Amino acid sequence: MLLVAINAFVGGVVGVERSTLAPLAEHDFHLASRAAILSFLISFGLVKAVSNLTAGRLADRLGRRAVLLAGWTAALPVPLLIILAPSWGWVVFANVLLGVNQGLAWSTTVNMKIDLVGPHRRGFALGLNEASGYLALSAAAAVAGFLAASYGIRPAPYWFAEGLAVIGLLLSLFARETAGHVELESGGAVPTRSVGKLMLDVSFRDRTLSSACQAGMVNNLNDGMAWALLPLFFTAHGLGLREIGLLAGAYPAVWGAGQLGTGWMSDHLGRKRLIVAGMLLQSLAIAGFVILPGLAWWVAESVLLGAGTALVYPTLLAVMSDAARTPDRATSVGIYRLWRDAGYAVGAIVAGIIADAAGFPAAIVTVAALTGLSGLLVAVRMRETMPPSSLQARQYSSRHDPRPSRDA
Repeated sequence: MLLVAINAFVGGVVGVERSTLAPLAEHDFHLASRAAILSFLISFGLVKAVSNLTAGRLADRLGRRAVLLAGWTAALPVPLLIILAPSWGWVVFANVLLGVNQGLAWSTTVNMKIDLVGPHRRGFALGLNEASGYLALSAAAAVAGFLAASYGIRPAPYWFAEGLAVIGLLLSLFARETAGHVELESGGAVPTRSVGKLMLDVSFRDRTLSSACQAGMVNNLNDGMAWALLPLFFTAHGLGLREIGLLAGAYPAVWGAGQLGTGWMSDHLGRKRLIVAGMLLQSLAIAGFVILPGLAWWVAESVLLGAGTALVYPTLLAVMSDAARTPDRATSVGIYRLWRDAGYAVGAIVAGIIADAAGFPAAIVTVAALTGLSGLLVAVRMRETMPPSSLQARQYSSRHDPRPSRDA
């Protein structure tokens, strides 16, 4: 429960930016190019991606707790840099540090929960972890939008973010090391493989792990679009900061709350079908922002997008923890999160270039199409990874059902 609370503060820090940073670029720094505005997301995504990989390897080698504390230390200067920023370059640099914070701290809470719960409740535990982070992200985005509308985009929302970072660091001081659970689960100390070999296996050679990596990348590609492009799209249609804050909060709220159920469902129904359904639902919801405009429709489409992401997000992590070799698990999850969060940078580049060249609708529809194709690729390539003991228990139950058969 302490780790659930800590991850809520990780999500809260980044949530403040969801409803304020893109409007800040236009309002305070007068940036007109969509690609230039999305530069903060490129820096965030690339650094977070690398930090995920670093967090996994350091967690396997040095332990989890130290990595968690390092992540929170990186968060402390971020709001202050944005408050004091005389130019957009300061904001881009602040998001470099935010990427370090999110990569190290969020990855570590994921790995610590995987350590603690064992193989049969991973989906549920990861659902709790992701739900706490994204519910807090949603609440922080809504609060930041209200503060920005009432008191200005700077500094009020970012003092709120600074308070969240300080509390997150203080809570993390009470977290205990969980690396010993890995040795227990693997039946003793087992040497880890090289990062290079793991990178090739997870990214390309293993059809299940590589399918998860591409789906994770596309998921965060469309999340990056929702973060950075949709607020500008809504502004162009005349919405104010309060309405943008509502929409920026609705999508992660459904995403966060939904994971309380979808993680548990993946433990009982299997992983693959949830991922395919979630990617296709995201694709439809994203296209709907263009096809069915208006505040009421946008709220409904945000809810659908959140529901689709809830089906996908904890389930992909569960696939990785199912299929990865136990001694290398944190590093393998880090490689997955490297690809997944690189999607922010890819999404920012793709959406920014298309939006500048052809407008918001073309960029949004392109992201919707990529998301649908990703879901179809999972359907073709990924193997089901529900824990074998769960499948065996079901098969045993069906073979040894004490009730008489219909033939008898």
